[in-house]
Amino acid sequence: MKLVIVESPHKCETIGKYLGKGYKVMASIGHLDDLATSGKGGFGIDPDNGFKANYVIDKDKVKTVNELKKAVKASDEVILATDPDREGEAIAWHLAKILGLDPLTTKRLEFHEITSESINYAIKHPRTINMNLVDSQETRRIMDRVIGFKLSSILQKRIKSRSAGRVQSATLKFIFDHDKEIKDFKSEEYWTLSLLLKKDNLELTANYAPSGNKKISNKVENNEILNKIGKTINVKEVKKSFRSIESKPAFTTSTMQQEAFNMLHMSTATTTRVAQILYEGVDLGNEHVGLVTYIRTDNTSLSNSFVAQAKDFIINNYGKEYVGNKKIAKVKGAQNAHEAIRPTSIYRTPESIKHSLTNDQYRLYKLIYDRALASLMSAKKDEVETIVFETNDLNFKCDFVKNIFNGYTKIYQDEENKNDTLLTNINIGDEFVISKINNKQEFTKPPLHYSEAKIVKLMEEKGIGRPSTYASTIKTLKARKYIESQSSLIVTTEQGEKTAFVLNKYFPRFVDAKYTALMEQDLDKIQEGTETKLHVLTEFYYPFIKECDEIYSKMYDEKPEFVGRNCPLCGKPLVYKESK
Repeated sequence: MKLVIVESPHKCETIGKYLGKGYKVMASIGHLDDLATSGKGGFGIDPDNGFKANYVIDKDKVKTVNELKKAVKASDEVILATDPDREGEAIAWHLAKILGLDPLTTKRLEFHEITSESINYAIKHPRTINMNLVDSQETRRIMDRVIGFKLSSILQKRIKSRSAGRVQSATLKFIFDHDKEIKDFKSEEYWTLSLLLKKDNLELTANYAPSGNKKISNKVENNEILNKIGKTINVKEVKKSFRSIESKPAFTTSTMQQEAFNMLHMSTATTTRVAQILYEGVDLGNEHVGLVTYIRTDNTSLSNSFVAQAKDFIINNYGKEYVGNKKIAKVKGAQNAHEAIRPTSIYRTPESIKHSLTNDQYRLYKLIYDRALASLMSAKKDEVETIVFETNDLNFKCDFVKNIFNGYTKIYQDEENKNDTLLTNINIGDEFVISKINNKQEFTKPPLHYSEAKIVKLMEEKGIGRPSTYASTIKTLKARKYIESQSSLIVTTEQGEKTAFVLNKYFPRFVDAKYTALMEQDLDKIQEGTETKLHVLTEFYYPFIKECDEIYSKMYDEKPEFVGRNCPLCGKPLVYKESK
């Protein structure tokens, strides 16, 4: 009997059926151990001994460890099949160490979708544990432990905040900075102006279009413009053009979370949970199968076999003219370890399996399916007509758009479709009567608070975290009560503001997005084999500890900050103090 160990128990049944007799599939249920809280600073490491890590079995996993050890003894061979990413590789290595297996020779399966073809291919082509990935993960874990424990202890003593962390604090900072920008926003006056124009049976609205799109800034300027407007206006220019709008690439983790939030109103946590179920496998009645590929990815490319399959599907169902030919550009900073998120079979259409899915599963699967298929379809093509009117050196403009080929939007609507009738009977010099002037005073509004989708997008753009950490970071910040949801938008709480303020005041370098992004780059280099764990940790640890200790001592040597008024009881100057 061969023992196959996966991470999630939800995969066991599906993979077990694919492998058949002679195999037993069990789950580790994630990590079995973690860094100890012993040693200097409670970091669980020995910096003077090559940053040797001390791991202890999680007390909740003792039963799982015993069951796995028993199964190992009864097996002829043990095969590790944890998730195909940095974290999964580390889990495989820890499993080998805990279960008494040789990490250098134990077989390691890698698959990116849970289908019969993928699992059986992996069984025939096993590899060994990639120690570069393991070193990268351990480096990440040690840095997170050191930063988290060191900053958290200071926050707990200073303002009673529960925690700080490499990724969560950098994320909190940019949310806090944005909220502060909203609070400090000063509204400015401006005026809008448009004309309702008529000619024979034709009626249209033209908007004021000054050079440089400069807004009308005050009432005096507005009245000067109004005084120039007569009773009629003439066509100055008629421009006709064509435009092509390409489809967007298949989903990465972040774009899936963003689109699910915007189109399905799903939180990032819900999206991740539902997507994980779709990946691990769903019972369709006649089979139990994974419906989508691995959901933690920053790559937008698709496998050659899927592209060929999908193009045949497009031709057979929509016609050759709907097959696209654009090339997917490599995403800057992407690890490209996995392909984009896509259905495991293009022939497993959302409608054909709807009866086997929950409502959320169906909606998310349809979104993933349609986006992947649309990414391989031809561009949407529009004809655009722009009409410019002029009166006394004032320009007004209106645009008309007519869709002439729907392309990928036949199945995926990612923007509002406009199908106006082009005004082909309008010529330069035509005179229109100004039947109404629409003029209104407005005031600029502060930017909106970030949504979860926007936070995920900014985390990706700033290089904070990885696909696997976007949703969990937001969840952690909510659990710590640093942020909260208000009408689907995220705002910092009072405790979040205090935390961000203290961290930014005393530790600005450590909570800066660039600092965290550079760490991610170092982790990628370790993974690629161009950097070592020892060098990265040495360069990080000693300067970080020294700087933290220096800052901590200065925090309590600071002179008191005066409020600016005297105490009503004793008459002495009031100072700010943190309440207990």
